[in-house]
Amino acid sequence: MHLISDATGETLNTVARAAMAYYADYQPVEHIYALVRTPKQLSRALAEIESQPGVVLFTLIDTELRAQLEKRCGELTIPCISILDPVIASLAQYLNAQSRPQLGGQHALNAEYFRRIDALNFTMIHDDGQHAEDLDQADVVLTGISRSSKTPTSIYLANRGIKTANIPIVPNIPPPKELETVTRPLVVGLIASAERIAQIRKHRLLAMNEQGETDYVDQESIAAELSHMRKLCARHGWPIIDVTRRSIEETAAAVINLMRERHEAKGSDS
Repeated sequence: MHLISDATGETLNTVARAAMAYYADYQPVEHIYALVRTPKQLSRALAEIESQPGVVLFTLIDTELRAQLEKRCGELTIPCISILDPVIASLAQYLNAQSRPQLGGQHALNAEYFRRIDALNFTMIHDDGQHAEDLDQADVVLTGISRSSKTPTSIYLANRGIKTANIPIVPNIPPPKELETVTRPLVVGLIASAERIAQIRKHRLLAMNEQGETDYVDQESIAAELSHMRKLCARHGWPIIDVTRRSIEETAAAVINLMRERHEAKGSDS
């Protein structure tokens, strides 16, 4: 697959991988060409397409570059698809307005961009229980036992502009008092099966060149940690997400849905 973009190519990458998920028996080989904005840059991509033919997906604003790409792909009888065309055409019809393309417009340094940067900074500072004294400034607080995907989920949410802190629940160590007194953020508990947690913890110990059976990797001990975690969440009415078979993206989507439901509930109460 050849992915050609005049910006960062993030949109193309996402669409290509989502489409390939429907063909699990095949392993895609991606050729990525980002920031293609001149005929010389496009010619390099075309040379590789000719030498290694494959489906071409693109997002190009420049009409001459687009015409050159479509013409050459037509000569090579290679599928060439502008992935945004159907959406743009539908919007034009619905809004009865002409589109005004802006190169890299989705990456503009606007208020939304700086909101995401602010959220990332907050999330990095408040990782793994740090700076719990200002936990109430978060939008979301994720809590859970070790290796329940708190940090990667927090970072993914921060990339969506959501200030996220995460608090580990450690055996025999009480969580910071601020966790149980926050009022502003949504607090969500993350759990997984004891088997899955044990597997991840063992891999972590191996990566750190540490060996030996300890309570940290013992499934019965982990089950006790999870039981304590569930009771803590039940006591405070915090929702729980089981991440055993969820990707980070799916867990984050579930958190965002909980945020929306909470917001809608507050709106109906007011």
